[in-house]
Amino acid sequence: MDHNFYDDGYLTDILKSVKSIALVGASPNPSRPSHGVMGFLLSKGYHVIPVNPGQAGKTILGQKVYGHLGDIPERVDMIDVFRASEYLAEVVDEALALSPRPKVIWTQLGVREESSAVRAEQAGVQVVMDRCPAIEYPRLLGHHPVH
Repeated sequence: MDHNFYDDGYLTDILKSVKSIALVGASPNPSRPSHGVMGFLLSKGYHVIPVNPGQAGKTILGQKVYGHLGDIPERVDMIDVFRASEYLAEVVDEALALSPRPKVIWTQLGVREESSAVRAEQAGVQVVMDRCPAIEYPRLLGHHPVH
């Protein structure tokens, strides 16, 4: 897939179909982008599970934090990645080890690593890179919650 362009229908289908989102790189700091995006996704009815090894066992925005994707005791539909591009391969490895696998790996603005995207897609996982769901959601779906 060409990760420089995404059809609006592709992004809309993802945003409408996922219910649970693991947010990797979640921060308890309200000034961090991950904190704001997590709050936005929660406000739209998504079940958001924060992932951050340094915060494991604590809560962010009322949600229990897990240290790693593999520690989450429930199915996750999408992984939203707030980690630098050089960590994407590690996140994809963790995601592909999950059973069942997530439907989508979505990386935030500036996060791109083509070989990791290809590996995920070859395993049947949809990929969105270098986009923010808190930007795409209002643009594509307006202000209505999806659930």
